Amino acid sequence: MDRRSFVRGMAGGAALAAGPLLLPRAAFAALPAGALAGEELGVLPGKRPLIKRSFRPPNYETPIGEYASLLTPNDRFFVRWHLASIPEIDPRDWRLSVAGDAAATPLELSLEDLKHGFERVEVVAVCQCAGNRRGLSDPHVAGVQWGSGAMGNARWAGVRLKDVLAKAGIAADAVEVAFDGADQGALEKTPDFIKSIPAWKALDENTLIAYEMNGEPLPHLNGAPARIVVPGWTATYWMKKVVSIRALRKPLEGFWMQKAYRIPKGKFPVVDRFTTQENADTTPITEMVVNSLITSHLEGQHIRAGTPTTVAGIAWDGGFGIRSVDVSLDGGRSWQAAELGSDAGRFSFRPWSYSFTPARGGHVLSARASNGVGATQVDKLIFNGPGYHNNVIQRLALEAE
Repeated sequence: MDRRSFVRGMAGGAALAAGPLLLPRAAFAALPAGALAGEELGVLPGKRPLIKRSFRPPNYETPIGEYASLLTPNDRFFVRWHLASIPEIDPRDWRLSVAGDAAATPLELSLEDLKHGFERVEVVAVCQCAGNRRGLSDPHVAGVQWGSGAMGNARWAGVRLKDVLAKAGIAADAVEVAFDGADQGALEKTPDFIKSIPAWKALDENTLIAYEMNGEPLPHLNGAPARIVVPGWTATYWMKKVVSIRALRKPLEGFWMQKAYRIPKGKFPVVDRFTTQENADTTPITEMVVNSLITSHLEGQHIRAGTPTTVAGIAWDGGFGIRSVDVSLDGGRSWQAAELGSDAGRFSFRPWSYSFTPARGGHVLSARASNGVGATQVDKLIFNGPGYHNNVIQRLALEAE
């Protein structure tokens, strides 16, 4: 995507033609001083207004109000890219190379080959940037200053990665499967964004090569014509515009595996470990930690005293399933169980709600999720330099009048 394409996208929204729209401060949780220079909406091709974090490469997050629905609309789904040159690929011209030293029968597949040569499957899963909520980190850390909207929940459709790997004859001693996309850096020295996952995760029945999102072809900025979907794991492995898959007998090397997207070893309650990429001090980030978000109210919102009020939101984790959500109206001194909504699968957002009648005065609203393996959101940030895994219990001040 270049500036000309961006301008064309801007032209599609008359309300934005005069420039960016500033959002009211109440639309955002309180951020540490210096974390964000400002808040503004921007338009990208094929998208309604999103919260702009950077233009090149494009990094835009979803407004909180969109999470009131179980599935995040495609045109409001967050956008995250590492490299600035993002080609638009004609689906008829797209080809996927499947090879590697642990593949007996290298393949080259078209989109039609995928659609007609393998079983079509679907999964509802949260795609979340590893740095979601980085802008809330206190002390402040460097990186894209995401609020709470670097995520989305979608119904992904495509084919099982393991079926494609089986056709390519993946060897029993394969240790990792690597992915490369069509995007490129603006400078020749920029490391190509190549990622790998353990072979056991690549062979999981839920790991997909997806070509549809919420019943439609993938949007350009969300990875068209096809992308990797790794339910439960952070989006760093969900390679967009994938053009190469390699089955490997040795761990993948390179900046994006050995330097980036790593967390201190033993600091988080990780179940799915990526052991072939661990070292003495750090381990690759893998599954999402249990988390929740209040979607029905904003910081500082006024509500009516003596009138029944419903607080609602979403909870999610790395695929172990949401066991419970508790709500506090007094800043965490006491908790009451919320009602869980429909279950679209263990990788999906899980809606929740809690009804109460507020007395006049201030209320500090919080939500706390727990999952099926006993993990619960934390009271205090587990600090790490990259700002990953922020699942601190949210606090919103409300005023009942």
